[in-house]
Amino acid sequence: MKKMLKYLFILLFSFFAIAQNDIKLYDLQCEMLTNPLGIDVVEPRLSWKYFTDKTKLEQTAYQVLVASSAEKLASNQGDLWDSGKVESNTSVNIQYKGKALDSKDEAYWKVKVWTNKGASNWSEIAHWNMGILTYAEWKSTRWIGYNQLFPGDSVGQFSKLSARYIRKQIDLKKNIKNATVYIMGMGLYEFYVNGEKIGNQVLAPVPTDYTKNVKYNVFDVTSSLKQGANVLGTILGNGRFFAMRQEYKPYKIKSFGFPKMALQLVVEYEDGTKETIKTDQTWKFSPNGPIRANNEYDGETYDARKELPNWNKVNFDDSDWMHLMWVQEPGGFYEAQMTPNMKVMGEVKPLSIKATNRGTYILDMGQNMVGWLQIKVKGDSGDKVILKFAESLKEDGSLYIANLRDAKTTDTYILKGDGEEIWEPKFVYHGFRFVEVSGLKSKPSLDQFLGKVVYDDMSTTGTFECSNETMNQIFKNAYWGIRGNYKGMPIDCPQRNERQPWLGDRTTGAYGESFLFDNQTLYAKWLDDIKYSQTLDGGIPDVAPAFWRYYGDGVTWQGAYLKVADMLYQQFGDAKVIKDHYPYMKKWILYMENNYLKHDLMTKDKYGDWCVPPESLEIIRSKDPSRLTDGEVLSSAFYYHLLQIMKKFAVISEANQSDIAHYDALANRVKKAFNAKYFNRETFSYANNTVTANVLPLAFNMVPDNLQNKVFQNMVHEVEVVKNGHVSTGVVGIQFLMRTLTDFGRGDLAYKLASNKTYPSWGYMVENGATTIWELWNGNTADPEMNSQNHVMLLGDLMIWYYENMAGIKSSEVHPGFKQIIMKPDFNAGLSYVNASYESIHGTIKSHWEQNKNKFNWNITVPANTSALVYLPTTSASKVKINKNRLDKISEHYKTEDNKLVLELKSGTYSIQIN
Repeated sequence: MKKMLKYLFILLFSFFAIAQNDIKLYDLQCEMLTNPLGIDVVEPRLSWKYFTDKTKLEQTAYQVLVASSAEKLASNQGDLWDSGKVESNTSVNIQYKGKALDSKDEAYWKVKVWTNKGASNWSEIAHWNMGILTYAEWKSTRWIGYNQLFPGDSVGQFSKLSARYIRKQIDLKKNIKNATVYIMGMGLYEFYVNGEKIGNQVLAPVPTDYTKNVKYNVFDVTSSLKQGANVLGTILGNGRFFAMRQEYKPYKIKSFGFPKMALQLVVEYEDGTKETIKTDQTWKFSPNGPIRANNEYDGETYDARKELPNWNKVNFDDSDWMHLMWVQEPGGFYEAQMTPNMKVMGEVKPLSIKATNRGTYILDMGQNMVGWLQIKVKGDSGDKVILKFAESLKEDGSLYIANLRDAKTTDTYILKGDGEEIWEPKFVYHGFRFVEVSGLKSKPSLDQFLGKVVYDDMSTTGTFECSNETMNQIFKNAYWGIRGNYKGMPIDCPQRNERQPWLGDRTTGAYGESFLFDNQTLYAKWLDDIKYSQTLDGGIPDVAPAFWRYYGDGVTWQGAYLKVADMLYQQFGDAKVIKDHYPYMKKWILYMENNYLKHDLMTKDKYGDWCVPPESLEIIRSKDPSRLTDGEVLSSAFYYHLLQIMKKFAVISEANQSDIAHYDALANRVKKAFNAKYFNRETFSYANNTVTANVLPLAFNMVPDNLQNKVFQNMVHEVEVVKNGHVSTGVVGIQFLMRTLTDFGRGDLAYKLASNKTYPSWGYMVENGATTIWELWNGNTADPEMNSQNHVMLLGDLMIWYYENMAGIKSSEVHPGFKQIIMKPDFNAGLSYVNASYESIHGTIKSHWEQNKNKFNWNITVPANTSALVYLPTTSASKVKINKNRLDKISEHYKTEDNKLVLELKSGTYSIQIN
């Protein structure tokens, strides 16, 4: 048996450990964090993955040790927790059950596992430490700021505020053992120690409603400090704290005041003593640095002539800087940030640059992206280089900016005139493909510009490729659209004066996104945002955090609260998130019942089936009643669906049995009333027979017994004949259309919708040059008032359909989190091959199938400690070879179901052939 140990850090907190029997444990994690510092969960969950060449590996038991020091853990002393040998095949979300942990405590842990292939050695040591757990520990740390405008600043429709440069020189008199910073910088901050920026994050921290909760970040700064004089420095930007439209439309737009900061630096010396440096009135600042304005909607202005060399280093003369003042705290409770910050996640080189007849240049990035532009320029002191961002061009080659509304989307760089100058902004981002560059004295070259792609620091988990190039490009467009709209919360669009976290955009979209990105912590954080925005009587807003005061009391939008929680359970096996949020979900579901349920139907709806393809290509919203679905139909069907989810959540949460009985009885009443009012037994249709009106009761199992196929055939006629094989649904209907068509046997029709190139379709967007997903099906022709070219809401369930129905990568509802994988592609939909992968919480799942008239090949990878139910397109086991062996010769463990052979495969890599 091999006994070898090896470190390999993944992200910031995971590693490999090679153990006995060639069993590797990897991605050892605590609370799925990328940063193990500053956890404020007192019972964190521990997870590990396997990587091994051994097939059919199943965990039978584990033992976790947690110690207060690495030395104790190395000698197998679990003084904080020794789980003992636990008979279990669970390897994710193991809840810590040891001694109570206090603020700033350190915890070191490792795991040993037993499997049907043998036992492992102890894994290498992993580590986390606790954050500041109580408000009292922050109480003596004062918030500092300066609630005043300075020359050049303004408040109003186009609020403008220069960045505040803050510094504090400190003297550390002893040798330093370790040092940790806890920082809350509102709205955005960059933190420096002795001139060095700490961390690679940008636009930190993640946004919240600061009157409800405020996130703090934690950094180990031991290596940045030294004995003697040191300088702590911060640049405070505005972010959503000093709002993009500060004090403009205060009835709608929430603002929080001037930027402010609270910080603790805890230093432990080698002699065992500790010292804490905190923000107070001795810290100094200047509003006269180079960042003259930074506004998420309007852009950043940087005057290089006003740079402050060495402002964040020792011996800088700050005699003319002002002292900061103690200011009012934001009001929200202080929480450790348990989701990663944003980061520069990629770069895009421009494709072309063309001169205009206006003396400017148009830069084409070749891809609608989100982030900013780095520039390299030369010129005289005072020269201005102006960058104006847009998603598309007019016919005359100039920027199309009408769809940006009043967002100025302009960065300005004022040169200092000192050779080549390289600059990029700090506190803004833009959604753009094209940039108009003005102020240059000579034609620039492409290598003077570089696009920086910015979104939350999360891994890409999914790949997909198939035999249809249109579908491949749609996937790429979805990938770019999703990543661009992750900004510490899921926003609707990144370019105009909106950029809001609308609930309705992610009701089902979050589920599809989870196949492409590891978005677990992002959406767990977002559920907290929704919870914090709930009114005392139970209402939930349309946008959360509620930066806009929109409380429409709908169902199809607000239902995202439940649907996203269900996604986290289904995709990541996270039952805790359901237990934590169940009381608030129950409060909302009862609030809607008590206020809007009339005659057992849900009467409240605000947005309808938003963005159905309109009757005219120039308009945004259809006025044709035959295209529109009654709001009561939408809200009643959706409310019924959510009641079914609440029954499931009540079981998971071990709620009172009366809850389950109430949801069940109420659902039955709603279903009965819905069918009585809206189901036409003569035409087998609902309401006015829109596709949405029919697909919802089909998807939610509301159709009377034995009539489902007739309703489905009626809906197929609407899609296939009346709409000529094109989409006719809006945001609500599109969430269930692709899967419902496939589940009822018409995957071929779903494939036609997915591969169409004519209007309205996703392929139509591709054919018209889209590199992301549009807000409207007619986004190239509609009124510019609402035609963002980077939205994701119209994806609906398309990405789910790609993975679950085409690739055959689906998590079992019985064993969620891909503990059991359902591999049941629709091989007859129209594709000749699919090659997809997904990095699940248990490991990599792969599905690569190809077929022609005479042969079928399917290569499958099933992660260790999981299994897969595999559905083969044959009923003859003798025609099936698995790893070159005939199925009927090597196994009897298969069955026939719906003209398919069904077999269970344990972990491993398999090559399946059917002749």
